[in-house]
Parts: sequence; C-alpha cells; structure tokens
Amino acid sequence: MNVFYEEEGELRAGSVLADNTASLQVEAPHGKRSKVKASNVLFRFEQPAPKALVEDAKALADTLDPDFLWEAITADEFGFDDAAGEYFGVAAGKAATPVERAAMLLRLHASPMYFYKRGKGLYKRAPAESLKAALAGVERRRREAEQQAQWTADLVAGRLPEAMRPLVPSLLYAPEKQTIAWKAVEAACAQSGSSVPHLMQHCGAIATAHDYHYGRFLFEHFRAGTGFAVDGADAAGLDALLAPLPVLEVAPVAAFSIDDTATTEIDDAFSVQPLPGGWRIGVHIAAPSLGIAAGSPLDEVALSRLSTAYFPGRKVTMLPEAVVGRFTLAERCTVPAVSLYIDVDADFTVRSTRSAVEAVEVADNLRLEHLEPCFTAEALARAAARPDPGLDHARGRELWTLWCFAQKLQTMRGKQADGGGGRVEYTFIVDGDHVTLRPRARGAPLDTLVAELMIFANSQWGGELARAQVPAIYRAQSSGKVFMTTVPTPHQGLGVAHYTWASSPLRRMVDLINQRQIASWVLGEPPAYPPGSEAMLAAMRSFELAYEAYADAQRTLERYWSLVWIGQQGLSTIDGEVIRENLVRLSGVPVVARVPSVPELPQGSVVRLSVERIDLYDLTLDLAWAETLA
Repeated sequence: MNVFYEEEGELRAGSVLADNTASLQVEAPHGKRSKVKASNVLFRFEQPAPKALVEDAKALADTLDPDFLWEAITADEFGFDDAAGEYFGVAAGKAATPVERAAMLLRLHASPMYFYKRGKGLYKRAPAESLKAALAGVERRRREAEQQAQWTADLVAGRLPEAMRPLVPSLLYAPEKQTIAWKAVEAACAQSGSSVPHLMQHCGAIATAHDYHYGRFLFEHFRAGTGFAVDGADAAGLDALLAPLPVLEVAPVAAFSIDDTATTEIDDAFSVQPLPGGWRIGVHIAAPSLGIAAGSPLDEVALSRLSTAYFPGRKVTMLPEAVVGRFTLAERCTVPAVSLYIDVDADFTVRSTRSAVEAVEVADNLRLEHLEPCFTAEALARAAARPDPGLDHARGRELWTLWCFAQKLQTMRGKQADGGGGRVEYTFIVDGDHVTLRPRARGAPLDTLVAELMIFANSQWGGELARAQVPAIYRAQSSGKVFMTTVPTPHQGLGVAHYTWASSPLRRMVDLINQRQIASWVLGEPPAYPPGSEAMLAAMRSFELAYEAYADAQRTLERYWSLVWIGQQGLSTIDGEVIRENLVRLSGVPVVARVPSVPELPQGSVVRLSVERIDLYDLTLDLAWAETLA
C-alpha cells in the first residue's frame, strides 16, 4: 500500500511500512522513513510506485492551466477529488487515476492565488477581484525583476540608468532597501566586487570622492541647496529684512582685527588707548543682533543653519553674504559693535571694565599670514629687550600691549604657556583638485593673544549677565565634560566662573542669541529672551546637534584632503610618532592611523611606515611598519 500525503507544507508519496490507525510508518522513494499522521494522508493507492507517481504527476500538473481550472470549476468550495474527477474522468466516463488525482493536488497546491486552501484536500476559488489584484502583482514583480536585472547589467557595464539618476543621493546615503533600484545596486556591487560609491563613480554618477563626502553633508543638512532666498537682493530689499539700527555713538578708537586671509565673517577686533599709568583695551564684536530681530525672517534663516560650516577650500555660512557684508568688521568701515573696554594698570592688572553698544571704526584687517613673521618668539624677545618695547609692525606698540595683557590673563586663569607642546596644526589650501598643507605651531603667540582676549570677554559678559539675572547660554565644563547650559556654571578647563559664547555672532547662533541679551542689558532694555524662554532652550539644543554634525563633516573632509596630499606627494613611505600601542601620528600631515604591524614600542618612538593603499571613499590608509628610527 502507498500513500500521497502532506508533510511540512509539501506533497509527498511513500510506501506504508506499518499502519497504526492514527499514524503510519512511511518510507519515501529515497529511503527515508518517517512517521506520518493519518490525518495528513490525502489518498492511498496501489500502483504505480511512489517515485513514478510523483514524477508522472508533476509532468501532468505542468500541463494544467490554473486560469482554465479557475474558469472551469464553478463550485465555491470543492475537494481535489471532485476537481480531478470532473477534469480527467467525466468525459471518459471513468474515475481519475492516482496520477491524475496527485497532479490535480499538485496544481491546486501550487496555485494559491487561484485557489485558497480550506482544509484537508479542500479548496476555495479566489474571488475575481482578488485574483485580478494578485495576478497584477505577479506581473508587476515580473516587470520589476526584469527592470532590476537590466539596471544591474547597466551598472556593472558602467552605465547609469536614467531613471536612477535622481535616486543617486538616496542610494549613496540613505537607501530604501526594498526598492528595485537598491536591489540592482546591491547586485551590481556583488557582481563587480566594488562598494556603492566606487560603483557610482564607475557609472559617472559622482565625479570624485570629494563629491561623495561633501555630497553626504549636503544630503544630510542642505537638501534644498546652500543658497539663501535673499541672495541677489538689492540694498533696498536687504534693508526691508533688517531691523532699523539705533543711532549709535562712534567710539573714539581705531580698531584692527586679526584673522587669516580667507576670513570674511570678521567678528572681532581690538583697540588700545593709552591711559595715565596704563591702557584701555577694547574688544569689539560685530553686532548683527542689532539688525536681526528675534523671530524675524533672517533670524529663522540663522536658526535653520545654526552655525557656519567650514571645510578645506569652502564654507557654508550661517547668514547670507549680503547680511554678513553689512556687519562684518571690514577695514576702513564704521560698523555697529558690542564692545568691552578693559582698563588696566601698567602691570596689566585689571582696574575696571565697561560694555558699550556703539559704532566702531575698523582701521585695519590684519592677516595672520603677514603678521606671524613679526610675532615669533624671537620677535617678541627682541621687542621686550627694547627701551620702549614694541614689535616691528605698524601696530607694533598696540600688539605688544595686547600680548602682555594676554600673558597676564593666562596667568590669572592659572594657566601656563606651553607653546602647544610642540604640536603642529595645519591650514588646508585647496586649489581645484590640488591641496597644500601649511603647518602652524599650536599655541603660537598670535593664537594665545586672540584666545585670551576672547576668553576674557566671554567670561566677563557671562558674569555680568549672571549677576543681572539676564538669561544666557553658557558653555561649561565639569568632571572633564564640556556642555552647554542656561545655568551659570564654571568652566573648569578654562579656569573661569562663567563662560558664554558671544564673540562670533556672524558664525554661531548661540553667540547671536547671547549678544542680543548683552545688548539689551547694556541698553537697559528688556531681554530678547526672558527667563524660561523655550526659544532659547530649543535653539541651544538644536545648536549642539548641528555644531557637532558640522564638525564631523569638517573632520571627514580634512581627512580626505590629508589622504589626497599623501597621494599627491607620491609618498611610498612616511614617518610617524607612536602615540600608544600601534596608533601612530604621521609627520607632515594631520592623520592618526592604526598600524597593526608596528611592534611594541615606547610612546614617542619614531617609525617609518610604507604606504600600502589609499582609499579616498572609505578614507582608509593602509600602512605597514618598515623600520624604527628612534
């Protein structure tokens, strides 16, 4: 005796070895024995042999057209025997054979769109609308499979299908993995053995690895582009967007700024006036807060960006260029400013401070590249040795005064000058596809001068706002963790009791918000953000996220250009200093790399490494230890 039965969703045939009523011991054609529940047996038969029945039934089932069966079977619910008898037996006047019964079962079982299973050997015709929808789905999937296969072939061949062109950014940075476009890309990557960005470059979807990395930044933060709605507006149009400026008294100073040549958003400048027995030192900050009212359209623009994003060779500004142009501290211009005046004695002890909202004449924009040769350690030593100390510069006396005051401020904070610990920072100069690295010693005197004056101003204003109980955003540090808060909290790392960010209002939203609070306090007006302001809290939280995201993107692009520089130099070897274990800081380029082959060496050891491979998409640099130099 043989049986045709269902097991684990499959239709099978086998020989009965033992019939125990509730279950049977069955041997399959390939010899496997299994226990089959009697309730799973669909029918029993003597001939042919199970293997032959299965083979013949499959061949016969292939000839059965499910469309025809669906049309021919009129009963709402039916058994397979009824269908087999009607299809195979009625016309010939005989019952269906085991092969025919099995063939009908196989066809019904394999056609779930046409016939729904309702029990042991029982089926139900699918409703016409349901069948139509199911068949349409099958046809759609067939077309999609053909489309996917064609797209995959095109991608492997280096052709980007036109329909995929608008999808490139999402395929690169945020793919929807159930779409046929992504499945085609995945298949093409598997066939070609390449990564997605390499495949896209192969197809001409992206031109360079730089476009890939910068494109990610734009995709994540500026999908609508980096332009402004006010770009191209004339002076009258810009005036309509800006709040009327108050009538400001012009300060009796000739201020000067210190920035690199590429800086156009000049936020800060300085002035020095002699006083009996000392000096009056001015820190002057550009005042866009006077023209950009909280809640105004320009304020919404700034809030949507929150910070200027900097990259080698380019930047995306927080404010439109025309607005920056109105408030930047450009030389030979008189512009609105929020100023802090510090009166100091001959030994640079602070006597008093005073804040003002005023107009300031900017006499010079001093540039680091031209100023640094006059501001070296050697130049400072020569200046100190003169009877009337001063640097060899048109503003040498003022710069020397500021330098002496900066040293005093550093001491007041309990900090010691360390010259940056011998570390080097790099400026990236990008010209097309070529990059030049300009090294600068970390903690150079000019950096110390500017940093100390900014720390003092931000600390002083933070303290004044706290004492006046005017809400502000503070930057604090506790237990080594730096964070932003609206609660006046010490910054342990800087050694100050209060520290705001208020010195870069053209470039950072937090500074613009704090400057509004400072200006209202100086002018005796109600603060733009009252206590408990949700707008201030929301801006602070959004700023922290955006600022870190922009910094990540900057680090990514700096690593990209660093690897480009290594390639452009044609370096087969490069030296480096072991930081710890196999982590090495490379010489001449701001890259830290892990080199597994470096042997166990003391920290500070100098090693020579061979350059094995550079991948500008993955930003990987494969290095191998060659020798230990020191």
